[in-house]
Amino acid sequence: MWICKDVCQSFKLLGFLDVQSVPCARESVLYGSLGSLVVGLGHFLATSRVRRSCDFAVGGFICTMLGYWFYCRYNLAQQRIRQRMLKEGMRNKILFEGSSLDPERKQTGNERSDS
Repeated sequence: MWICKDVCQSFKLLGFLDVQSVPCARESVLYGSLGSLVVGLGHFLATSRVRRSCDFAVGGFICTMLGYWFYCRYNLAQQRIRQRMLKEGMRNKILFEGSSLDPERKQTGNERSDS
């Protein structure tokens, strides 16, 4: 089995979109090509018009690729927000653990009067 390290060239789509390093790019292109195949072949089987079916296939590629791109990027942004909140919560847990500001610490009557 051949393992690709730093020697491999990254695949650039249209000369500027690096498919390996841009999040969601690879999946968007793959789903776009599948959508293109389904829409183009479906239109051809329904109408038997080759040129029009190719036009529909290109439109299907663009719509499917952009649709999945926005869906994936939206989910990626939500995931990053959740990770940031979790990281901040863990930092606060470590910072406040054992202190009087710890929300999980049970306060007794003596501690309440001290603060």
